[in-house]
Amino acid sequence: MSEFFFCSSLNLIDKNKWNTCIGNDHPFLQYEFLNALEKSGSATTKTGWQPYHYIEKKNGEIIAICPLYIKNHSFGEYIFDHSWADAYHRYGLNYYPKLQSAIPFTPVSGDRIIINKKYKEKNGLENNVVKNIIAEAKKLNVSSLHFNFIRNPSQWENNKNLMLRSGIQFHWKNNNYKNFNEFLESLSSRKRKIIKKERLCITNNNLRVELLNGDLIKEEHIQFFYDCYLDTTGKKWGSTYLSKNFFYELLLNFKDKILLILALQGNKKVASAINFLSKSHLYGRLWGAKYEIPFLHFEICYYQAIDYAIKNNIKIVEAGAQGEHKLQRGYIPTKTWSAHWIKDKEFSNAIKSFLNKEGELIDSQKNDLDILSPYKS
Repeated sequence: MSEFFFCSSLNLIDKNKWNTCIGNDHPFLQYEFLNALEKSGSATTKTGWQPYHYIEKKNGEIIAICPLYIKNHSFGEYIFDHSWADAYHRYGLNYYPKLQSAIPFTPVSGDRIIINKKYKEKNGLENNVVKNIIAEAKKLNVSSLHFNFIRNPSQWENNKNLMLRSGIQFHWKNNNYKNFNEFLESLSSRKRKIIKKERLCITNNNLRVELLNGDLIKEEHIQFFYDCYLDTTGKKWGSTYLSKNFFYELLLNFKDKILLILALQGNKKVASAINFLSKSHLYGRLWGAKYEIPFLHFEICYYQAIDYAIKNNIKIVEAGAQGEHKLQRGYIPTKTWSAHWIKDKEFSNAIKSFLNKEGELIDSQKNDLDILSPYKS
């Protein structure tokens, strides 16, 4: 017989047992990444992300995991339910707290319910985990339960307790290109010319680019990146969700999964972008520059990522949430998914109706974007 519990801190879980259950190299599911969020104070009760991870064990071995948080706001999620919260408020009901299965501040698809590969043959184990978490949600008297950026929506759609929601991101796919020029040749002439023109920002501004991974990343590089990150969140009136200590924790324990891209003018650092790696994916996450240089953002965040992926046989580059401007730079529209349980029946029915209409709009939008593909027919 297995037993499950809800864990208020990853410090209470053995790192090796967690990662063994995860069983893959998806960087944002790894113990080191999630623990850095907690240890640095970035994802804690104080910031509105109270850890409440689902852990199921059998014979001392972790057989199922669901990263889970009790939340009292909707920030840092990238799947927006503020209108749902507003509707609750207008009817005198509390939308917060809610239960959230997500990677904080990270709009990247992945498994949200992870079953140890030894137990994959156990039919219905995923649905049983959802059932257990919904039962806990009712005990906690939260308004709802959300699984953000789920993988394989077909595995979720048969669960009658959950409603699926779709969205769009822009991902680059490696069609076994030999080099960046071969990728360019797959584009229409007009788009090819635009990219070549934009890439001249390096030579026109006497810049050079350095790509750092593993031991090549030093504390000074993280300090500079964090200064850029603060500048970006300040300029965009954004929120500085991630503390400096979070990035230092990653430098200590997770640097092999980091690709740090720097732009320099002589010995002066100008801009920086942090990416994370798996065997199949490069995930672009955050960037910043000390001053404005036209097209440098596209070079550092998109073109350098594509070039690195081609050289290292990486199949997908995910460049973060939203951004239709990515389309003409070779990143194609890709559907994303989330799953939702709403406790209140009337609101559940209303939200289901909303999601059906929203889903039709998303499908229409994706069709329109597909027509605008920069690739040759």
